[in-house]
Amino acid sequence: MAKDKKLVEAITSMDTDFAQWYTDVVKKAELIAYSSVKGCMIIKPAGYAIWENIQKELDRRFKETGVENVYMPMFIPESLLQKEKDHVEGFAPEVAWVTHGGLSELQERLCVRPTSETLFCDFYKDDIQSYRDLPKLYNQWCSVVRWEKETRPFLRSREFLWQEGHTAHATAEEAEERTVQMLNVYADFCEEVLAMPVIRGRKTEKEKFAGAEATYTIEALMHDGKALQSGTSHNFGDGFAKAFGIQYTDKNNKLQYVHQTSWGMTTRLIGAIIMVHGDDSGLVLPPRIAPVQTMVIPIQQHKEGVLEKAQEVKEGLVQAGIAAGLDDSDKSPGWKFSEQEMRGIPVRVELGPKDIEAGKCVLVRRDTREKTECAIEDVAQTVKELLETIQREMFERAKAHRDSHISDAHDYAEFKRAVENKPGFIRGMWCGDQACEDKIKEETTATSRCMPFEDQEHIADTCVCCGKPAHKLVYWGKAY
Repeated sequence: MAKDKKLVEAITSMDTDFAQWYTDVVKKAELIAYSSVKGCMIIKPAGYAIWENIQKELDRRFKETGVENVYMPMFIPESLLQKEKDHVEGFAPEVAWVTHGGLSELQERLCVRPTSETLFCDFYKDDIQSYRDLPKLYNQWCSVVRWEKETRPFLRSREFLWQEGHTAHATAEEAEERTVQMLNVYADFCEEVLAMPVIRGRKTEKEKFAGAEATYTIEALMHDGKALQSGTSHNFGDGFAKAFGIQYTDKNNKLQYVHQTSWGMTTRLIGAIIMVHGDDSGLVLPPRIAPVQTMVIPIQQHKEGVLEKAQEVKEGLVQAGIAAGLDDSDKSPGWKFSEQEMRGIPVRVELGPKDIEAGKCVLVRRDTREKTECAIEDVAQTVKELLETIQREMFERAKAHRDSHISDAHDYAEFKRAVENKPGFIRGMWCGDQACEDKIKEETTATSRCMPFEDQEHIADTCVCCGKPAHKLVYWGKAY
């Protein structure tokens, strides 16, 4: 049992040091390893399996809306990047440059893509000629490089995995409709699959994507009360089209500029899962994203018939469509339990000689540690129902936590007290002046997260910062 205890003691309590707790979990759950490339991480099989499930489910949802996958080069010529002024200025501090090919200096520097708007625009200007060519609904799965000064596994690294959608439309209305549609795809995915409640809204001018007309976001609240931007969707209008000359001939044989969108989600979602659902024993994975949903653990497996029955139970679970595993290693049961908890596997099935004799097994939930007995012949159906219960209740708990960490501020003094004493989202009215936004960030480190779509409550008549008339409700908070 000393060994069993040691595995859990290796994790710092989240209430003692949340940042260290997070680092301990990603390492002990073997999601990542540190790389000799500074600021970059190695995603190990357990971590990559979660990303594969995210990718699989998102890709399915994208394709249901008509999106097709493509792939663009990872290098961008400097002259191409310079074509959209606001865009290049927004990314300039984060760009990594290639200056040599082999031993020869390049005639033109190449940027290692921080994002691919310019590449898609360069492609669209030749690929789109007529209204019959529209819309273009493309997405690519790739990695991007942004030269971050401070990094943290999954949340912020110099190279990370993501998807970036880039669409082109005939009208501004179609582009706006697609921008909102993809934000809702993201929000539904987070809530239905990751069991993570989000707030949908629009970014302020200060916080919007460089070169966009409007940026929409989903904001999630982590266990420590900090916000995490979990997905964004941008309406570019025709700004990029004018910079790159992307025109089409309409039905009246007149030249028009296309209207574009871009939208993305990244491996930071894995960090979000950890920080929304994890506990002091490690990961707690929602069943719909867990690579292994159920682990069968034989007790006294050296005894006759135990391993055989455990294998039979595991195969029955797999046949029922459950991602099940069998831990037949020679580790002690206690160690296996701790390991299963560390990895966040939603349900474990315990099975020993006495259980087999009685025709039953024990089911243990990872999220609540609740134990129930189950007839062996009913285990597949019972586990299936239990996984759905866990999924639903994990979302309900995360939503209750989120909702209990939303406070209102009616003036600046109340706002500053909330930032200091009430971790979470703060609702406050805003006059629309960036000076107030800048002041709040400088003096409290809280930032505007979004102007919500669904929550339109007018909680005051004046700006939470300057006291001038205000009509925009904003969710504020400290963020990752």
